[in-house]
Amino acid sequence: MSTSRGTVLISGASIAGPALAYWLHRHGFAVTVVEKASAPRGGGYPIDVRGTAVAVASRMGILSRLQEAHIDSQRLTFLDADGGEVASVRPHALAGSVEGRDLEVARGDLTAILYAVVRDDVEFLFDDSIDSLDQSEHGVDIAFRSGDQRTFDLVVGADGMHSRTRGILFGPETRFHRYLGYCFAVCTMPNILGLSRELMLWNTPGKAAALYATGENDDELHAFLNVHRPEPPLDGLGNRDAQADWIAEAFAGAGWKVPDIIDAMREADDLFSDTVGQIRMPTWSDGRVALVGDAAYAPSFLTGQGSSLALVGAYMLAHSLAANRNHTEAFAAYERDTRAFVAANQALVDHGSAGLFPTTARALEERNTRLRNLVTMPAPPTRPAYAALTLPEPR
Repeated sequence: MSTSRGTVLISGASIAGPALAYWLHRHGFAVTVVEKASAPRGGGYPIDVRGTAVAVASRMGILSRLQEAHIDSQRLTFLDADGGEVASVRPHALAGSVEGRDLEVARGDLTAILYAVVRDDVEFLFDDSIDSLDQSEHGVDIAFRSGDQRTFDLVVGADGMHSRTRGILFGPETRFHRYLGYCFAVCTMPNILGLSRELMLWNTPGKAAALYATGENDDELHAFLNVHRPEPPLDGLGNRDAQADWIAEAFAGAGWKVPDIIDAMREADDLFSDTVGQIRMPTWSDGRVALVGDAAYAPSFLTGQGSSLALVGAYMLAHSLAANRNHTEAFAAYERDTRAFVAANQALVDHGSAGLFPTTARALEERNTRLRNLVTMPAPPTRPAYAALTLPEPR
């Protein structure tokens, strides 16, 4: 296959998938995106676009729209076990991001913006997914869940941390999942505190609860519960009822607004829970199939870099396919040129990003002392990992 032409199937229409579709179309590929949902997914917790990812957004021509959607949170308030204030800081100072450049947007806004810039140029197959794939020297034969069968030159899995594409090609997720010691749950709930562009985070050792208002006069809050578990649940987190049960059990007797959050999670139609972990793989491709974004290298929400890695990874994969003679060379170049950036951002969990959720009373007090000092001292420098890759020029 010539890298100036060819057909590519992308599985997943969240962030990495549409971003990759944009760049591949620009490089002359015929692109199809398959997505198991019936439409681009809205909602979701706010996400960050930082460092090198901002440059990707600029080259895509979507930076101004992201700036318009920027949440611009004003305050992050930390609370003790009784709900008393420990410290209140500017979010960008704590995150090590650049105020006025790095962005925070609703996940649904980012997916909508990405879909809008590519929907007229590539084929989207919603309410469908890859059922099986069979590679040969001539292409990849795909059987879709809908019953359709087609052949593509290349296939890319951009279908998230629990990627089905990765599972088909590389085997069980347990081979690549690095558990980070926490389980979490999120949902939306009424704005019982009248918050405005601010996040309140309650902690006791090994447990955290947050309420986050992303606008001026939000009727809803994003609610978040996080609990330390040294070992991952053996049977996952179960169905909806099981999720609500483990949440209630883990936070039994907790103070502040935690009982209200638990009640809201029992009633919410958007409850989501999962373990906190990363995907670490020795290689991101096999034959004519590659992975991008969380499917290949999920960094976990503890780093705040999942969306940024997805945008940067999509750019680098598309550039490699356009710049090399064949897919074998292209996939090798993609890994060679991107892996160090991925590693630096995944390593943020080992260098303090998990510090928001201390697991012992001593670690919690040490964190609170740092927060109190942060209020009166200059903000720490930006994190080099965010901008640890210089994008190659567009072809």
